[in-house]
Amino acid sequence: MKYFATITLIGKDKSGVIAGVTQYLFQTRANIEGLEEQVLRGQFSMTLQASWSAADFAEAAIRGGLQKLAATLRMELQVHFARRDQRQRMALFVTREAHAPAAILAAAKKKQIGADIALLLSNRRELQPLAVKSNIPFYLVDFKERAAAETLTLDILERERIDFIVLARFMKILSPNFVWRWKNKIINIHPSLLPAFPGASAYRQAYEKGVKVVGVTAHFATPDLDQGPIIWQESFRVKSGEALASIVSRGQAAESKCLVTAVKLFLKNRLDVHWGRVFGV
Repeated sequence: MKYFATITLIGKDKSGVIAGVTQYLFQTRANIEGLEEQVLRGQFSMTLQASWSAADFAEAAIRGGLQKLAATLRMELQVHFARRDQRQRMALFVTREAHAPAAILAAAKKKQIGADIALLLSNRRELQPLAVKSNIPFYLVDFKERAAAETLTLDILERERIDFIVLARFMKILSPNFVWRWKNKIINIHPSLLPAFPGASAYRQAYEKGVKVVGVTAHFATPDLDQGPIIWQESFRVKSGEALASIVSRGQAAESKCLVTAVKLFLKNRLDVHWGRVFGV
């Protein structure tokens, strides 16, 4: 049996952070399986994946040591521990379109997705009945003040022991401050074949350009809007003279299928992200 951790450190850029963390993990007999770091406008972010054998794993001691190190470095720390055979806990972020979250909920009910949907979080109340029907906790977070909303959301995710997030047509832009804390742990669905037509009204953009193939993209969310590593895509041909409403309807069906596929791939541990690209699909 192996135990795993995803460790995130965020703070003002300075030297010695990576060395300090890796040296400490070496002392705990950890195996470092992946490490990514970046600096943006003086802000440092590092995500590290480590594993331990059952004989070497002591969660409380490891967490305590990392917290002490983070305090010394004046960095913010997040640690998620898990076993390879442990079911992950998913948070579904929604707004008011039901097709994508309904597809995830249906797949989970049929046991096609090997994760527990721990909560539905939204900036509106329209989809609260969907959570009630599925017997899932519903959290309403008003995103009019984004910084305060994100702080509250991070607290909820920590309290509910969430492992990853699915943006199922969540129509709010998350800040780099939030996304960095969940690097390669936020799956988003976008209604275009990225990198074409990022941003809002993607179906209308495609329709007005007269494209012949329309599609959707599931990708990891990053600080750059709709520019994250692509996990999966679905597409369909536009019929001659097809109305925008028909394209949107077919696109929503493709979104649902694409998002479910992306979540399945993520849960099968088949995805590795290197230099902004997803490998292993």
